[in-house]
Amino acid sequence: MELLSFILLVSALIFIHEAGHFAFARLFGVKVLEFSIGFGPKLIRIRGRETEYCIGIFPFGGFVKMLEESKLPQVISPEDKRRSFESKPLWQRMVIVLAGPLMNVLFPVFLFTAVYMDDREFAPPTVGVIFPGRPAEGKLKMGDRVLSVDGKKVSNFPELTRIIADKPGKELRLAIDRGGRQLDVAIVADDDREVDGLERVTHVGRLGVMPIFPASAVGVARVDSPAAASGLRTFDVIVALNGRKIERYIELIEHLSANDGGSVIVSYLRPQAVSGALGGLGELALYTPGIATLTPLRREAVVKKIDDVEDAASDVLARTGLESSDMYVAFVPEGSSEWRSGLRVGDRIVSLNGKPQRLWQAFKEQLKANASQKLDIAWMRNGQPMAGSFQVRKERWTNEVGQPFERYVFRTQHFAPEAKMRTVPNEHRLTYALARGASQTWEVMGFVTTGVLRMFQGRMSLRDMSGPITIFDIAGRAAARGTSDFMWAMALISINLGLINLLPIPVLDGGHLLFFALEGVMRRPVSQRVREVLSLAGMAFLIFLMAVAFKNDVEKRWDVIRQQLREIVS
Repeated sequence: MELLSFILLVSALIFIHEAGHFAFARLFGVKVLEFSIGFGPKLIRIRGRETEYCIGIFPFGGFVKMLEESKLPQVISPEDKRRSFESKPLWQRMVIVLAGPLMNVLFPVFLFTAVYMDDREFAPPTVGVIFPGRPAEGKLKMGDRVLSVDGKKVSNFPELTRIIADKPGKELRLAIDRGGRQLDVAIVADDDREVDGLERVTHVGRLGVMPIFPASAVGVARVDSPAAASGLRTFDVIVALNGRKIERYIELIEHLSANDGGSVIVSYLRPQAVSGALGGLGELALYTPGIATLTPLRREAVVKKIDDVEDAASDVLARTGLESSDMYVAFVPEGSSEWRSGLRVGDRIVSLNGKPQRLWQAFKEQLKANASQKLDIAWMRNGQPMAGSFQVRKERWTNEVGQPFERYVFRTQHFAPEAKMRTVPNEHRLTYALARGASQTWEVMGFVTTGVLRMFQGRMSLRDMSGPITIFDIAGRAAARGTSDFMWAMALISINLGLINLLPIPVLDGGHLLFFALEGVMRRPVSQRVREVLSLAGMAFLIFLMAVAFKNDVEKRWDVIRQQLREIVS
């Protein structure tokens, strides 16, 4: 399967490349003698009216053989002379040579567009989780639906994200729907500075919101609370109140906040661990249904109707002892640094290095930002404050192309399931897919171009180069994950192939373009002798690069290759 995927990927990209040369050669009236995919002995040979179409046994390249006087020992007819490659104007010859790499660069637009056509539905532009300390805090509320940004209509959350991303540090005017009321909100987007693996810096605008709504999983904050007295426990998932279905935590808060001391029949699901699940190979929990009667404390004085989500959550916590399970610890690896600090399952994390923690994902981001330091953590256990110190564990990994890297890993987990996403249809699938396909192609082109530049600058090592073995692995893994992943892999490799072919190295298309550029400047073709010498030098350089890439591939996968050789020998 891996071999078939590799051959399909490589052959398709070679065909696209050579088809570009072929199409423009025919368009400009150049006689094409042979169109071949692959080298070596011919597996398939089809004779056309004037072109022979072939498939070679080695699918590692291809060529379009055009009529060229300089490569023919015999004298050709006047008609054929007019159809030779050399007889065409310089600009046509440049276009014919450029067409191959250009097809490899444009082909991914089609591939990415096909992938993005699968995006039939999106999250609506509704505010779910709000990150503490980010611009949206205090400005937007959970459940707000964004109607427009700076007068531009917004139909889904990805569209909202892209609009904001393009305006880092700028004030935005948001029209929102909050419970049927339309409001205008002014927010200055954060200017997040991002640095990728090639040291490219980009500035991205963010508000600090996500379209995710937490499910109605609860934490019981105090053992002396009405929730604890009713039999509810931390990590219970509330599914109904008085028979009324509950899906989101915000719905739970709305209903309990409206209750002023009346008893409520609570239906819940309680996750319970199954010992020895999957033969001890994994961890499994099953939901057990239950019913409890919860009687919230009365609100002593009702000054106004509570319609603020944060105020309502505080009110429910005070009168029932229930809150979101988000900051409650559901799993702590035994023997880990955080375990040794005293953290246990059921504890509610309160602060990190003295900073209050209200959202697990924001907590994880702070851990990542301070991973190399010793951290002070505080938590609550059954209403009692506790504290300790720990260090995030550093682990060494190898990525899918065999490159080693280090990362910090925090394996302690929480339990905060997400409510089922309510989606809206993608109303403009084709235009959306085309725009995303073009922008994704442009982004990859920039990444590849920068990578080549960094290598020539000496800021990237030749050890980062990969060759055919890596392509073989990528093709096999992508095919195993599905058609979309395979098309992504094909698009990425196609862009690499197209841009590398444009390098001004003789024997590559970029080398031919360099010769044509010199011809345009000197008003005469570069001499055959000079072309031959430079082509030999270019070929030697390419062989060197291929050898380095092959060596890197073997070194990265030497353990796997050695094991496979042992299996073959044995």
